[in-house]
Amino acid sequence: MKRAKIFKPSKTAMQSGLKKYDKWVIEFITKDPGKNPLMGWESSTDTYNELKLEFKTKELAIDYAKKNNILYELIESKKRKLLKKSYADNFIK
Repeated sequence: MKRAKIFKPSKTAMQSGLKKYDKWVIEFITKDPGKNPLMGWESSTDTYNELKLEFKTKELAIDYAKKNNILYELIESKKRKLLKKSYADNFIK
């Protein structure tokens, strides 16, 4: 049976916007990867590690996993704290 994790990706430190980060992703957990004896690169016979599925909502991702008999682990995203700052606050004190 396939195993996967369902999560909402976070933005990288190099990005300020949140445009691409409203989707939920199913990423498959692969079996133990090994080393390619010829080149020494990490390789696997399980090609599911190359597959990432994107969904608009968490519920759609969970429904897909249930319909296709995928054992899934749900990783909830943390809420972001927004601090409202104003340039004028530097001069009020």
